[in-house]
Amino acid sequence: MAKNVIVVGTQWGDEGKGKIVDWLTDHAQGVVRFQGGHNAGHTLVVGEQVYKLNLVPSGIVREGIDCYIGNGVVLDIHHLISEIAELEKGGIDVRSRLKISPGCPLILPYHSAIDRAREAAKAGDKKIGTTGKGIGPTYEDKVSRRGLRVYDLFHPERFAEKLKEVLDYHNFVLTEYFKAEPVDFQTVYDQAMADAEVIRPMVVDVSAALYDANKAGHNMLFEGAQGTLLDIDHGTYPFVTSSNCVAGQAAAGAGVGPGMLHYVLGITKAYCTRVGGGPFPSELDIDTEGTPGHQMFSVGKEFGTVTGRKRRCGWFDAALLRRSARINGLTGLCITKLDVLDGLKEIKICTGYQLGDKVVDLLPIGADDVARCVPIYETMPGWEGTTFRVKRWEDLPVNAQAYLKRLEALCEVPVAIVSTGPERDETILRQHPFK
Repeated sequence: MAKNVIVVGTQWGDEGKGKIVDWLTDHAQGVVRFQGGHNAGHTLVVGEQVYKLNLVPSGIVREGIDCYIGNGVVLDIHHLISEIAELEKGGIDVRSRLKISPGCPLILPYHSAIDRAREAAKAGDKKIGTTGKGIGPTYEDKVSRRGLRVYDLFHPERFAEKLKEVLDYHNFVLTEYFKAEPVDFQTVYDQAMADAEVIRPMVVDVSAALYDANKAGHNMLFEGAQGTLLDIDHGTYPFVTSSNCVAGQAAAGAGVGPGMLHYVLGITKAYCTRVGGGPFPSELDIDTEGTPGHQMFSVGKEFGTVTGRKRRCGWFDAALLRRSARINGLTGLCITKLDVLDGLKEIKICTGYQLGDKVVDLLPIGADDVARCVPIYETMPGWEGTTFRVKRWEDLPVNAQAYLKRLEALCEVPVAIVSTGPERDETILRQHPFK
């Protein structure tokens, strides 16, 4: 009987989902992306080779694994073709294994033009920190029912008619409101038609394919992008992404019933990071050498995979994780980057907040109230020695074990996996999601 597992980020993204998806793929026949776009950045380390993926599911680096891009993903096909080419340079067979839903909304050049113009018009702390890749405007077009989808590409006359109409609208906004340059119709059309022929053999009914795989008893892994607190509904709005990043989206974004989803693994760092704007209650100073925040930033090499921007760093926030655990219905936790905390004399955990005259133990909804939160900390002793590359729970320092057990108790979710390094085998397993 098939068992299907969802992997989601539980913080603000960048938790290390790619490595865990790749590691779990050993027990799956397929990996499915169900939301977001090429604003995601998943880094995999296999031996001496480092792969940085944006759209292609992380299972692609394992031979014989089918990879699916579900209808919930907004697709820049020109970027996808470039990503496929880079993987093929490394000797990875992509085209025979990648399956793309015809229902994916298309990201086209005018979407990124709008995205960049809109962000440039915002001042200071009003900036969202978008990647400028057109993700948000594409989801807007989808919801407003004017968007183009993959299936439109294979009907050139229909595509041209729809493109002209939507481009007239966006060019009006670009030129009249943002005083920016318009996007040329013919350039967009010609590129889209050329790209369509490249991806045509990979386009299949993903929903039907996943149903058939499940019926045949094949395990599937559903790979989330970004993190729960960037979810358009449940995150620190408006400093969020444009899609639903939570486990429930796996059903809608891949076209499967909720009854086909059996285990939800939440990925979280042993501390917190955030890229871009928005409130961050447990944030620390990352620029002053010798401070815990600087150690997190420097040892953790905290730069965004997609943008290269510095990640803001802070103590682990258990009140945030409680919110994530409930929204996602987490079955188990995977803690990553524990080794980044090696050598700290003491480690703090945010257990709740002072919010005005109230004490709360759950992250509030929306950025305005989160920005008012003053963290309440408890302090635990740090540990000497290293947790890097440790592969057995009993070989971790006693204080590191105590820290993980405390996180488990505070978040009310068992720690199933501890990642102790970027390589596949640098992993401590306590409960296997597929078993």
